[in-house]
Amino acid sequence: MSAPAAGPELGAFLRAHRALLKPEDVGLPPTARRRTPGLRREEVASLSGVSMAWYTWLEQGRVIASRQVLESVGRVLRLDDAEMRHALRLAGYYEPETSASREPVHVALQPMLDSWPTSPAVLLDRNFDVVAWNTAWTAVWGEPSAVAADRRNLLWFVAADERMRGVLRDADWEPLAMSVFQHFRAQAGARPSDERVSELYRRLATDVPELSHWWSCRSVRELTTRVVTAAPAGGEPIRLSLSSLRPVDDPASLILLFTPAGPADAAGVSALVNRPLRSVGPERKAG
Repeated sequence: MSAPAAGPELGAFLRAHRALLKPEDVGLPPTARRRTPGLRREEVASLSGVSMAWYTWLEQGRVIASRQVLESVGRVLRLDDAEMRHALRLAGYYEPETSASREPVHVALQPMLDSWPTSPAVLLDRNFDVVAWNTAWTAVWGEPSAVAADRRNLLWFVAADERMRGVLRDADWEPLAMSVFQHFRAQAGARPSDERVSELYRRLATDVPELSHWWSCRSVRELTTRVVTAAPAGGEPIRLSLSSLRPVDDPASLILLFTPAGPADAAGVSALVNRPLRSVGPERKAG
C-alpha cells in the first residue's frame, strides 16, 4: 500500500454522500427543517467515533485518515462496496504500480485475448487506455488503432466514437457509457492530478460537450455483468454478455470480455470476424 494522503477530492466525495442522508437513515430522530439537506457534520462525527473538529478537517482535506477510521465514516455514510473502495483510493489506499522489471502485461495477455475467437475482448490500463484487443473486438466494435492514440481510451470510445455508439442498441448505450464512466471515476479519481486523466477529460469536453454534466458527477460504481445488444451494419443483432476481469500480475488493469449470449450470437460474431477484409483508412483525429 502507498502512504495515505488526504485531499479535497475525498472531502468533496464525503460531503456529497453526507448530503444524501436523512437523520432517520442512520437511526437518529427526525429534526425540524434544516437549512441544508443531509446529515450535519457533528452527527457523522459522533456516529463515526471521531471529534467534530477532526471530521471537519477531514472534509477540508487537512488531516490524514487511517483506513479503519475511513471505513467507519463510510459505514455511517452508507457507502456501498464500490463507493467505499473509491473513498479508500482517494485517501491513498490503492494498488501499487506494476514493477517496471516485469514483462508488460499486454504482451503476456495477448495470447489469452486471441484465444476467444468469437468473444470481443480488450485490455485496459489503469487509465482505461486500450492497450490490447482481439480480432473479435475489431470485428464488432471497430479497430482501436484507427483512432488517434490520445483518444484510444474506453471512456472516449463509448462516449464519442461514432462506430461504437452506432453499433450499440440505443437502449444499451447510455447505461453502459455511464457505468464505464462511474467505474473510471472510481479507479482514476484517486489520481486527479494525473496528467493522462486530465488530458482525457479535456478531450471529452472538446469532443462530446453535450455530456459535460457527466464529468461533474461524483457517483461511482463497478462495471458489473450485463447483456448488451450490438447491431452491426448489414448484420443481425448480437446479444453479448459483458464481464470484467483483473489480471493478477497488474490489478490496476482490466479485461473486458463480451461473451455471445447463445449459439446464434456466437455465429453472428464469427460471421463478422470472417467477413472479407476492408482497407483501413488513415488514423482518425477528431477535433
